[in-house]
Amino acid sequence: MGVDMVDPAHPPSRRAPLRWAVGGVVPWLLLAAGEAVWIGVDKRMPWLHILIGIVTVFGAVVAASIVPLWRYRVHRWELGPQAVFTRTGWLVQERRIAPISRVQTVDTYRGPLDRLFGLANVTVTTASSAGAVRISALDVDVADHLVAQLTDIAAIGAEDAT
Repeated sequence: MGVDMVDPAHPPSRRAPLRWAVGGVVPWLLLAAGEAVWIGVDKRMPWLHILIGIVTVFGAVVAASIVPLWRYRVHRWELGPQAVFTRTGWLVQERRIAPISRVQTVDTYRGPLDRLFGLANVTVTTASSAGAVRISALDVDVADHLVAQLTDIAAIGAEDAT
């Protein structure tokens, strides 16, 4: 019995790009704050301060606009009768298939930004050496429903998980 290859159909929440934008721009803002302190302390080489400032602004713009939209176009998930399918990434893309018979645990995770935007992440741990399958940036009710479905399906075949 094989697992049919399914192109995952379900996108993350519509709030996911905003959450990813905020999460992506925070490190750039911290870098900009460090650069502001550096400029205040060391006035030598103004050309270097300008160059680093330009790179920082460019990085923040990419992290806040391009990356979240690209990730949203790529990220998909699907729960089939035999497996959980995911497609993730933005620069490097990964497709994962986790057979339901190999599911060991199903967890949810909500970091501070996730809670702020009303999102949750689902982690499906399997007996795979490749690690867990992660479904990111779901609406909380969708994540709760998915966890309940996975738990019910996994319980039916609990004797098969290794």
